[in-house]
Amino acid sequence: MKRPSYYLKKIGHRGQISIWLVDGTLIRKNLDQEFTNFGQYYHFKRIPKNEFWIDHEASPDERRFFIDHLLVEWRLMKNGATYPIALDTANITERSERSRSHDLTKVENRQGIADPAKVHLKKLKTTKKGLSIWLVDGRLVRSVFDINFTEGGHDLVYPYVPKKEIWIDNDISPDERPFVLLHELFERSLMAKKYSYNPAHRHSSRLEWSCRRHPEKLQIKLSSLGA
Repeated sequence: MKRPSYYLKKIGHRGQISIWLVDGTLIRKNLDQEFTNFGQYYHFKRIPKNEFWIDHEASPDERRFFIDHLLVEWRLMKNGATYPIALDTANITERSERSRSHDLTKVENRQGIADPAKVHLKKLKTTKKGLSIWLVDGRLVRSVFDINFTEGGHDLVYPYVPKKEIWIDNDISPDERPFVLLHELFERSLMAKKYSYNPAHRHSSRLEWSCRRHPEKLQIKLSSLGA
């Protein structure tokens, strides 16, 4: 049976589980906009039960972290654990492995404190409202500041992001970055109006989903947000 086009390459097995590189952009456009760097069946029901999916955009040197994370998550949820419990336990395993990578030393300042500016790779633009849009090293952000960081984030959600900054993960392809930027700009604009995170995220996800399906709307929506 021919697999859908978002399957790219089988990269290994862990027991009965096949590990696939997939096209995350296609998946976010056509299946599930909440799919991020990786996933497994018990959290994303569109994934077959004995498969792990890893976005091909994810840095190859992070795959081992993601696979070991997924193994813990999958086994716990298979045996009845809720997703939040499985996620917390898998994060402990992943953090332990990341701590041995010495990523922290790459972002420490002279005082031995993690410096958010050291994850900056390139300023993409400054909006009309004075927000700085930065491409950041996603691996370093996950290893040092927030293991759950994916795609993007901003200062009104994440305390480690400097004021008036929006971060875009460098694991996201250049073609997909404008959609992530739209989400973050709109979410931040709502939170600046005193929306709490969950409703702001839901509204932003709906807007992002609409523009992924109708990309001709993207630039109009970005312009309306000052980008």
